[in-house]
Amino acid sequence: MVNDLMSDFRKENDLLGEENVPAGAYWGIHTLRAIRNFRVSGATVNPSLIRALAMVKKACAVTNRETGFLSEEKSAAIIRACEDIVSGQFSDQFPVDALQGGAGTSTNMNLNEVIANRAIEILGGTKGDYSMVHPLEDVNLHQSTNDVYPTALKVAAIHLLRHLSQTIVGVQGAFQEKEKEFASIVKLGRTELQEAVPITLGAEFSAFAEAFGRDRWRTFKCEERLRVVNLGGTAVGTGLAAPRTYIFLVIERLREITGLGLSRGENLMGETAHADTFVEVSAILKAHAVNLVKISGDLRLMNFLGEIHLPQLQAGSSIMPGKVNPVVAEAAMQVGMKVMANDTVVADCASRGTQQINEFLPLLAHALLESLDLLININKLLSGYIRAIMADTAKCAEYFDQSPMIITALLPAIGYEKSTDLMKEFAAGPNKNMRLFLEQKVGKETVDRHLTPFALTALGYKDRG
Repeated sequence: MVNDLMSDFRKENDLLGEENVPAGAYWGIHTLRAIRNFRVSGATVNPSLIRALAMVKKACAVTNRETGFLSEEKSAAIIRACEDIVSGQFSDQFPVDALQGGAGTSTNMNLNEVIANRAIEILGGTKGDYSMVHPLEDVNLHQSTNDVYPTALKVAAIHLLRHLSQTIVGVQGAFQEKEKEFASIVKLGRTELQEAVPITLGAEFSAFAEAFGRDRWRTFKCEERLRVVNLGGTAVGTGLAAPRTYIFLVIERLREITGLGLSRGENLMGETAHADTFVEVSAILKAHAVNLVKISGDLRLMNFLGEIHLPQLQAGSSIMPGKVNPVVAEAAMQVGMKVMANDTVVADCASRGTQQINEFLPLLAHALLESLDLLININKLLSGYIRAIMADTAKCAEYFDQSPMIITALLPAIGYEKSTDLMKEFAAGPNKNMRLFLEQKVGKETVDRHLTPFALTALGYKDRG
């Protein structure tokens, strides 16, 4: 993007000297240096964090206007510039690599410069004329990267958590629909990749739904962990260089702008120095990732066994004609693996902060927000995928009728010792259909009574008491 704008320049200065900045760029010299310094991953800062940081900057501008530190004209231009960014405009003006040194300072300066130059433009000036609106003295007034960046990360994470919770509801609902649809289909349960007691396909899908129900509740509740922010604490949480009136008011304005129940931390130094809150939230995402991997693996196995048929979405091989793979289930498993890996990254970043700051918030933010984006996207895919699953009733019945394990359901009627004797007799004989064998040995009425879908899934059996 830098090369696209190099036909014309404006000169800007900073502590290190003078540089030519592309004349059409809304960013300035600080962003230019960051572009050069951090050619690392090729990934830019998550758009959700950019929008959240613009919301924080808007709250700061509103507060500085109300407390008399910004003029009405200047603050109005800054506020409008922030709103433009929140709406998604100027998304191409945030080119800094996501993996940047400096605890997020480059991202903060990128925002300050884009907001300032957009405000200058709104006021009828020329980009780079910081006598009209200055990136640091006006846009960043009474702020530090160390309070606005983690605050913005929490705002972004809350918004994404709410979205994630709703996408999990969609997957849970899809499994619940299948639970009802498959309620009367008897099949074998399996433990340790061996045949186990008989169940119903509906009951199996109900367990999937329940797991996603827990995920939904956890993601909904963990928003509370992110509501306490350190905005107003400036560099290390003491509020140095910011007026007290601003510190007490800015959180109220941010609460109004974001619509979130945010509150200022009681100990701003603690909120600034430690990132353990993000570790807790990431662990909740990891729990959801674990369920994604486990359940997607179960669906693949059931598809392999022929008990269900997963949707056929694309050709599965470049050499084997007719092969179709369970690609969405595999994608879900890969998302889960990535989220679990990101959880390790978040924990490592949080542990490596030193004294009054965490230098590694950019990587932490990248990993945490990436996990949220991935989980949201895969859950959207899974909802429709699950609803398209079809059961193979005949195949389920075939496995069921042939398995010696179905005798377990008859234990209340015939006891363990007799069941063991019958198992030996079945294994030694020519009959390969356990259900027919049992009907011959204990009676069809007894077998039918104990192998109904209701009897197999009821919580225990009705005893004499």
